[in-house]
Amino acid sequence: GAALDQALGLFTSIGLSEAKARETLRNGALSALLRQAVLQARGALGSGLDKATGTLLYNAAARLRDPKHLGFLVGYIARRQILTDLQLGAALEYLRSHPLEPLDTGDFERACGVGVCVTPEQIEEAVEAVIGEHRAELLAQRYHFNMGLLMGEARSWLRWADGKTIKNEVDLQVLHLLGPKTEADLEKKPKAAKARPAATEKQKAAVVENGEVGTETRSLLEQLRGEALKFHKPGENYKTEGYVVTPNTMALLKQHLAITGGQVRTRFPPEPNGILHIGHAKAINFNFGYAKANGGVCFLRYDDTNPEKEEEKYFTAIREMVEWLGYQPYAVTHASDYFDQLYTWALELIRRGQAYVCHQKVEEIKGHNPPPSPWRDRPVEESLLLFEDMRKGKFGEGEATLRMKLMMEDGKMDPVAYRVKFTPHHRTGDKWCIYPTYDYTHCLCDSIEHITHSLCTKEFQARRSSYFWLCNALDVYCPVQWEYGRLNLLYTVVSKRKIIRLVETGAVRDWDDPRLFTLTALRRRGFPPEAINNFCARVGVTVAQATMEPHLLEACVREVLNEQAPRAMAVLEPLKVTITNFPAPKALEVLVPNFPADESRGFHKVPFKPTVYIEETDFREEVDKGYKRLAPGQPVGLRHAGYVIAVQNVIKDASGRVIELEVTCTKSDVSEKPKAFIHWVSEPLACEVRLYERLFLHKNPEDPSEVPGGFLSDLNPDSLRVVHNAMVDSSVLSARPFDKFQFERLGYFSVDPDSEGERMVFNRTVTLKEDPGKA
Repeated sequence: GAALDQALGLFTSIGLSEAKARETLRNGALSALLRQAVLQARGALGSGLDKATGTLLYNAAARLRDPKHLGFLVGYIARRQILTDLQLGAALEYLRSHPLEPLDTGDFERACGVGVCVTPEQIEEAVEAVIGEHRAELLAQRYHFNMGLLMGEARSWLRWADGKTIKNEVDLQVLHLLGPKTEADLEKKPKAAKARPAATEKQKAAVVENGEVGTETRSLLEQLRGEALKFHKPGENYKTEGYVVTPNTMALLKQHLAITGGQVRTRFPPEPNGILHIGHAKAINFNFGYAKANGGVCFLRYDDTNPEKEEEKYFTAIREMVEWLGYQPYAVTHASDYFDQLYTWALELIRRGQAYVCHQKVEEIKGHNPPPSPWRDRPVEESLLLFEDMRKGKFGEGEATLRMKLMMEDGKMDPVAYRVKFTPHHRTGDKWCIYPTYDYTHCLCDSIEHITHSLCTKEFQARRSSYFWLCNALDVYCPVQWEYGRLNLLYTVVSKRKIIRLVETGAVRDWDDPRLFTLTALRRRGFPPEAINNFCARVGVTVAQATMEPHLLEACVREVLNEQAPRAMAVLEPLKVTITNFPAPKALEVLVPNFPADESRGFHKVPFKPTVYIEETDFREEVDKGYKRLAPGQPVGLRHAGYVIAVQNVIKDASGRVIELEVTCTKSDVSEKPKAFIHWVSEPLACEVRLYERLFLHKNPEDPSEVPGGFLSDLNPDSLRVVHNAMVDSSVLSARPFDKFQFERLGYFSVDPDSEGERMVFNRTVTLKEDPGKA
């Protein structure tokens, strides 16, 4: 009892209500962490913790994924370096995306605004600038203007400013501009009819900055031009922070400029051992886009140094996807093109005393603090002979490696440059039985190709020093490595190993199963490449890792398909309808606009006969209050046909299921306007339709705290529903695989390559609207 009271007292002393403190105590893990946090903070600040600090401590304990970082985080709160929930959120996100020790405190502090002091003057200036931008609309709309927009924009200028202070400043300056509210300002705005947004408005859809949605979308090219201001100009590599300048640097840069003519050069360097996924789309857009924005060129370079896992099919699929996204490589190269040169350089490195042959086993070198190599100081001559023996195949796999003499940022000693592998290479055959590693190959290939900006994801930051070190150790041109944040999606897995498991267990059909987020799968599902590029532009060129909701990608898809996909009519669960008083002796032809909003884009013809099919769900025998479609005594219009139908007779099978309706029709210009218009088909094609939902039930299927049983236990049993006997109007018959349509009222669909002749197969790409239940 006493211990419980003591704990209760501790928690209420930091501002928790008694009820909240009791609820916290029921959660053993949380209360242990919170107790530790409060005691640590008291040690630093004395016993009187104010409520704001208490709230931060509570949130830190409740939201921290990995408890080993608690002391680190509480230190920042106790030293008053993390003062707001905004900073805490950024700190938690940083810790989540940097699981390895030791943390780079400088990088951490930059990421969560430590020491950034936003003065009242800065807030005043930012709000003034934002109000200046919107002055005309403010004066026109007065207090009906959306003030949240002003807040949001001021916020995006001053990321770490206090929200309340910004709001007060906005209120103050708006009052100053407009004067007090008048009667008219207090009236509620009449609800305007929803107008279709003009195309220009649409471009301004939400942009996501570190998971927060702003309102301004700049195209990726604009962002890359903007981001480029931080990047060095070609030939000015030495101006980059952390770049190592040697006595030869300037001469090498001069030579480099003579070769490139001052052109920006980037490369996209995939490993040809798997299929590209949505995260690679950002890398492709970033590398090709940055070069394009600056009038430069981008190489597609296959990083093919691991012959065990590489297959021809991956080479072709990667190239196809790059071109599908709309980019043309300046040249297609392979790391293996340079194997001879890399080998010559390895000999040179040994001669310079910068590399040695080592016999430590792989197991010994792994892990955080491997023992230093006893062979580090062996004579140069000996290493040269042994390296030659490695090349001649005199050592077994794992018996010898070539290692470089350097210490990396993350404390790793002497990374491996060459390893023995008796696997023929698909391009060099069995010429080599030693293959270079990524750490050795990548920067040297960049140097050979005179890359100006070597753009890579954040996890390669620890390799930056070895990148600079190796180029300088060999006295060759040294490019600059720049890191950017990865793009991840929730509700999915993208690792090759995991996708292979999904294929092997039969959870998906193959790498291009439309439920996956590989680029081949997205193409097969019907995602247009422009939508993927727009999505990458919205995520922006952030350095922070961004983990996005799939519905943001789907919103980009709807935007593009709304403009691109012609309309057609299809029925997923057909109900036969016979029109007993059909107005003509033979079939009529109905003209249906391909794009109802813009009839200049053409029409297609649909036959209209006495027998039509409608969706089963568009008829009910009993009418509820909100039901507007077909029922006895409640007629509906047939879209585009110009007729209204009314039920005369309901025909059922022996089990009482409705199998046919007999109806009469009247021209819509003489009958009373029906409550609804429904889609229909007549003389249709039978087709198969595949309806997809998320493959996984949880946001992070790979996170053991969310899915203890592993990602394979998290599969959504309803991720694919196949409708075998859907019907579609015959106007789609000439469509090819990957052609896209909007089936009216049902969603956007794409022709699947499984289609054969008249037996068509459609994939549902996305529904027409976001399903709020799925968000």
